[in-house]
Amino acid sequence: MENLRVLILAAGKSTRMKSRYAKVLHRAGGRTLIEQVLRTARTLSADISVVVGYGADKVRAAVSEVEFVEQKEQLGTGHAVLAARDIFSGYSGDLLVMPGDVPLIGGETLDAFLKFHRDGGFRASVLTADADNPFGYGRIIRCNHDEVDSIVEHRDATPEILAIPEINSGIYVFNASSLFESLSKIRNENAQREYYLTDVIGILVAHKEKVGAFKARAMEEIMGINTRQELGAVDRVMRRRKCESLMNEGVTILDPETTRIDADVQIGADTVIYPSVQIYGHTVIGEDVEIRSFNRMTNAKIGARSVLLESCIIDDSTLGEEVTLGPFARLRPGAFLSNRVKVGNFVEIKKSTLGAGSKSMHLAYLGDATIGKNVNIGAGVITCNYDGVNKHPTVIEDGAFVGTDSQLIAPVRIGKDAYIAAGSSITEDVPPGSLAIARGRQVNKEDWTKQRKKKG
Repeated sequence: MENLRVLILAAGKSTRMKSRYAKVLHRAGGRTLIEQVLRTARTLSADISVVVGYGADKVRAAVSEVEFVEQKEQLGTGHAVLAARDIFSGYSGDLLVMPGDVPLIGGETLDAFLKFHRDGGFRASVLTADADNPFGYGRIIRCNHDEVDSIVEHRDATPEILAIPEINSGIYVFNASSLFESLSKIRNENAQREYYLTDVIGILVAHKEKVGAFKARAMEEIMGINTRQELGAVDRVMRRRKCESLMNEGVTILDPETTRIDADVQIGADTVIYPSVQIYGHTVIGEDVEIRSFNRMTNAKIGARSVLLESCIIDDSTLGEEVTLGPFARLRPGAFLSNRVKVGNFVEIKKSTLGAGSKSMHLAYLGDATIGKNVNIGAGVITCNYDGVNKHPTVIEDGAFVGTDSQLIAPVRIGKDAYIAAGSSITEDVPPGSLAIARGRQVNKEDWTKQRKKKG
């Protein structure tokens, strides 16, 4: 939108959340609050400034491509905007001011709000909503259909004003010149001894300037966050929205109420997600995938037509197409399963590659390993990759067969089509096509049990 700049207020400590982190760094729907607000703001303008205060260094580290302003003392919203006065010097266009803790606000609503402001010729406009429970919010006092007479903070309101359901979202658009001229006149004569941005509205009205009030369609959109309970409520809304969006795109989610999917997750059509699944980060899932209950994945890539049986954990790993995983398998960071790989119950894989058609079906640990195509890893196989100081690689070439309960003491290479006899501890390379047996010779002592009983 032309001739529009955005100022986001992100300096608050949020005392009621009892956290050592800045409020805007808490997460809902898989993103920090400030990240979500910025994504929406960027649909309107590329010129965005952020006021930081409490935890300023961590907020700066979490946000990019904005101009920062520091509010050294947190003395209210009016004081926060005043701290940014210098960067708007000489600017006389529209300034959208919004808190950094309203992650549910939509770009369409803000676009309609700005159109209302400009079409009405207002010097300032306030985004409002009707609340079923307006406790804690400032109330909107209108003087006619579209114009505001004043905004009264909850703690300063009379019982009559507290009965008004229309509340202030904390989102405004101002003519920048009028805003900063009025800010110089506000006082902190209120219960909190703070400088309220809402007082600018009263000053503009007193000078016969037009101030508009635009009501959002739903209270949900302007929900701010001051408590852990409100954070949880917003998180539930965002995750519900994500599930609804995916279902509209052709994904089957059998129980959205128990399914947690982060905002940046991508899922292909005809994938079926069972109850109690958690999908986090930047996970990308292909089409026709089946994800059974109790799976949890973070930053994973899952190829088309794969099946994830119950209770698998996948972190920063990649699965090709038509992979079968689980139940109760764990992929740690750096696992790469090529097409048609099968990994079964209680198999743990870390920083390892399995080639196409290979399988490890039971009770194995594969770490720092490069495994070729069509390899069979028997039950109980362990790649012993750590010597107490360094990690070492294991290489298993195409077509090899590793027998049950074998240990591969890295660094070691198993050649193409080689066989490892069950129960072997392999400490040397195995040539291609060879059979390696590395275990003690079996000795049977006849009548040993009878003799032992006699001695007893």
